[in-house]
Amino acid sequence: MMNTGLLLNSAICFAIGISSMAFAWVLLGSSKQHSDNSKPALYSLVVFWTIVGLTYLPTSIRMLAAYFGNQEIDAILYFISAIPFAFVAVPLAFFIIYIVVGTRKAGEYTALFFTILGALYLAFLYQSGIVGPAVTEWASIFSINSDIAIHIYLIGLFVVPTSMIIGLLTLILLQRLPKRIRYRTALPLVAISFVFDFMLTDVIAILDFMQIFSRLFILIGTILAYLAYFPPMTVQEKLGIQKYCVDMYTIEELEEKFDLKS
Repeated sequence: MMNTGLLLNSAICFAIGISSMAFAWVLLGSSKQHSDNSKPALYSLVVFWTIVGLTYLPTSIRMLAAYFGNQEIDAILYFISAIPFAFVAVPLAFFIIYIVVGTRKAGEYTALFFTILGALYLAFLYQSGIVGPAVTEWASIFSINSDIAIHIYLIGLFVVPTSMIIGLLTLILLQRLPKRIRYRTALPLVAISFVFDFMLTDVIAILDFMQIFSRLFILIGTILAYLAYFPPMTVQEKLGIQKYCVDMYTIEELEEKFDLKS
């Protein structure tokens, strides 16, 4: 039975994949406008948005496979999309630690830790397999057949990075910064958190409306992130932003730039 809701689901996933990859490409193209100190943070965001794109482009095809009733291809593409998904926290963790600490080594060690967690998640996922799919008019849903994989993701790959995002946002908001700097630092983090959180909701969804609404909000988050880094002219004028690019400062650089240590 062909369910047209799956076509909408596929279209949303395709939009997420293309917009995320395009955003990553645009960010990479703006690297010449960034200082050497901010480039590691920029590149980590390029990797983050590339991973989001690589997760949802195969998922888009997976929804088409479900639409045509091909469960084998559906399952294969689920496992393929699980690979980039498992490592989405890696560049995010590097970005946050680099912004807070200001050294690449600290970011790299943190990224390595989350890489190991991601590899463990995949190992248990592939070892235990998946249950499904449960195909409805709107979604094709698989369940992870490993409690260990679920706990690794929930505790290590979701709770910890989300707490790190909240901590960084708190640090930024506590600084006495001009509105334009708050816009350039806080809003991108909110958008990233939006996408990251709903990616988890997508994976653990057990109802079709949860899956499609999660993906819709991921798309909204991607658009919000683009507007955060490349704000409309009216916003630029209001906040006094002269460039489209966003130079990402470490907490220490923010304190020195705006004399906040006193």
